[in-house]
Amino acid sequence: METVNEGKLFPEPKRGLSEVLKSYFYWTYPRGCFHYDVMVTLILLFIFVTPHLWNYGDKPSSSAGLQHPIQLTGDGSHGMIVTVQASDVYVPAGASDSAVKKALRQAILPVSGDAVVVERWETVKDAQGNVAWRIWAHR
Repeated sequence: METVNEGKLFPEPKRGLSEVLKSYFYWTYPRGCFHYDVMVTLILLFIFVTPHLWNYGDKPSSSAGLQHPIQLTGDGSHGMIVTVQASDVYVPAGASDSAVKKALRQAILPVSGDAVVVERWETVKDAQGNVAWRIWAHR
């Protein structure tokens, strides 16, 4: 922008980098000017580029979930008995009790919530001969 001084045109003095950054921070530029367009472009770049560069941890889990329904019944007191098909729970062969407990807890989280404690478990066969886990748990 230029100013008129007695019929002569004089350019405005150059501003320092700190002044430009300060005016960007306080968003002092009017709409439609070059600096306003730069600020909007930087904001849009941040919005659309950063999800590809940073892991925000908001992606859905890669597991497909349970293939069979979970059966939930009360145990007569404050606990619950959950029956889950064995094919829906990954328990490695020869796994320790703590590994089995952790895998079973993960399997029943959709119906029990985070604050669940697995007390005991056993394998059973249903009417069709499929193997299932019967899990006693409480909150």
